[in-house]
Amino acid sequence: MLFSEILGQEHIKNHLTKSADFGRVPHAQLFVGPEGSGTLPMAIAYAQYLLCKNTNGENSEGNEACNLKFKNLSHPDLHFAFPVATNDKVKSHPVSNHFMEEWRQLIKDQPYGNLFDWYRILGIDNKQGQIGVDEAQDIVKALALKSYEGGYKVMLIWMAEKMNTSAANKLLKLIEEPPNKTIFVLIAEDEEQIINTIKSRCQVLHFPPLAEDVIKDALIKNYQIPESDAVKIAHQANGNYNKACDVVYSDSEDTQFEEWFVFWIRSAFKAKGNKSAIHDLISWSETIAKTGRETQKQFLSFCLDFFRQALLLNYNADDLVFIEPKTSFKLENFAPFVHGNNIMEISNELQDAIYHIERNGNSKIILTDLSIKLTRLLHKK
Repeated sequence: MLFSEILGQEHIKNHLTKSADFGRVPHAQLFVGPEGSGTLPMAIAYAQYLLCKNTNGENSEGNEACNLKFKNLSHPDLHFAFPVATNDKVKSHPVSNHFMEEWRQLIKDQPYGNLFDWYRILGIDNKQGQIGVDEAQDIVKALALKSYEGGYKVMLIWMAEKMNTSAANKLLKLIEEPPNKTIFVLIAEDEEQIINTIKSRCQVLHFPPLAEDVIKDALIKNYQIPESDAVKIAHQANGNYNKACDVVYSDSEDTQFEEWFVFWIRSAFKAKGNKSAIHDLISWSETIAKTGRETQKQFLSFCLDFFRQALLLNYNADDLVFIEPKTSFKLENFAPFVHGNNIMEISNELQDAIYHIERNGNSKIILTDLSIKLTRLLHKK
């Protein structure tokens, strides 16, 4: 992967290539950035720069045979670990090596893709993937061998926050004192979910969200869409190139999420003093509970964003509002009901619901409870 193919983040590209040129390569790094900011493509390009002995800040002047292997992600000294779960193909003890074909497909089609896109490819959106102790054992075995080409070995761990405690403990010693010329690159969206003992052993690089102009130029170049449309989509994307691509393809789950959200909000408003509207809230909870846990978590995160946007609009911070409802729902009419007296409670309830769903709580009960609480909070003065 060429550095020139990666959107924006010029200061990070320069830092990584120059540190490699001077031979100052930390043995463990943690790339932290929001979805769609390019942490995974950057990590792959960086691994290619190291393994293929490229120079001058680009992956084109080193070992050509090595660069060719990277086009198919088939270099023997490049290793991957990522969240997995059992599916129709792998019935027990799933590890990343079982899913390399699907992984290469994801990076080819959606290098800026998120965890939800990955679970859809695996067909496990009703489960929660993790990097478990079986994976940790595979990593230890792989890195115990000498490098195939006599140079660096690079282990990329994507969505490192999904590593469970057993796996993290098994890898602690290896990350702290890896074999000679072994490089770990951990990639995460939520730094807080990574245990401190792992984080303290890594050099942390923070990726900012992408600038609107960067996303706009990429959309015009890659999809040949009119500039006016690209500007609008780039604003809606809020620094997330994956979301911008979803909007172009009309593949965004946000349309479905918005329909669920609007029905939920309208039912919550009706429910005050109207017992029959409670039935709508209960049936809504049952509908959402039938979807996979990852879909439920993604939807509740979407709700958090929607409430935040309404709050910003209520306090006249119009420049920061990027959501444009696709239904007849009017954000400006909803905004006055989201204010300083209820936003923290609404936010806490949504985050609690995500937490409980993540820990395999009963979705119907969690969502019904959330709906009844929302009815009270929306009417709070």
